[in-house]
Amino acid sequence: MKIFLVLLFAFSITYVHFRGRVRHKISRQLGDHSSFLAPVNVFLYLFSKLPAKPYLPVESFPELKPLQDNWQEIRAEAQQLLHVGEIKSSQNYDDVGFNSFFKSGWKRFYLKWYGESHPSAMKLCPRTTELLQGIGSVKAAMFATLPPGSKLVRHRDPYAGSYRYHLGLDTPNDDACYICVDGENYAWRDGEGVIFDETYIHYASNQTDHNRIILFCDVERPLKYRWASAFNRWFSRSVMAAAAAPNDAGDKTGGINRLFTRIYKIRARGKALKKRNRTRYYLEKWAVVAALVLLFIYI
Repeated sequence: MKIFLVLLFAFSITYVHFRGRVRHKISRQLGDHSSFLAPVNVFLYLFSKLPAKPYLPVESFPELKPLQDNWQEIRAEAQQLLHVGEIKSSQNYDDVGFNSFFKSGWKRFYLKWYGESHPSAMKLCPRTTELLQGIGSVKAAMFATLPPGSKLVRHRDPYAGSYRYHLGLDTPNDDACYICVDGENYAWRDGEGVIFDETYIHYASNQTDHNRIILFCDVERPLKYRWASAFNRWFSRSVMAAAAAPNDAGDKTGGINRLFTRIYKIRARGKALKKRNRTRYYLEKWAVVAALVLLFIYI
């Protein structure tokens, strides 16, 4: 059984690594968070209704039309939040999913995260949360900004149970402010939406002098069978919801982020070591990974 699980992980990681035209170096892929969920993701890819492409037509998700139809109302709430400083980075190391983005100036305000709407969102942006509550396939949502001159590094999201929807709210309307998914660029425009598969390697760049504000949503991946969709929803409720991060003290913090807050000191030590001595950092990192694999095999 253990050998089967090892082979399953090896096959799944290999499939994830070679999926798409753009790839990480194999050393990064092996330690990437997408590798830990690779068997789950391969299952979801296998039963997807839609083709395996970096971008998908927004028309394939007609339930999202109310968001685009009301984008100016949504924009007004986002602009007000930005004006009063509510769209912000986390200062408490309680947002493991996006922690690495904050150093580039990226900021966010959560509307929901694989569960009910955040209480802070219902209070501060009632129209947007009302619209989102009427769309059952939207599992997570936030406002996200990308300031002038900033860039998000190449990455792939760990979980294939959703597609990513971006709705341009207040953007530079310029080709120099864009997202690149599997080597294909898309430049945001006010009032326009785009759907992409966030498990392809992607990055974002804003080389203009205008801030970019979007509505950012995770939309449930359509699957061929109801039992496969039931598994995806169970996984979302049980695992993805544990990565919930708060806007303020009145919002829920998921178990993964509570743990992340506690172990961040270990991670900070690793980052400091990487700056001082990259060779020692990677030796220690892979020694820990090898020890965990051996522990799994022999228990």
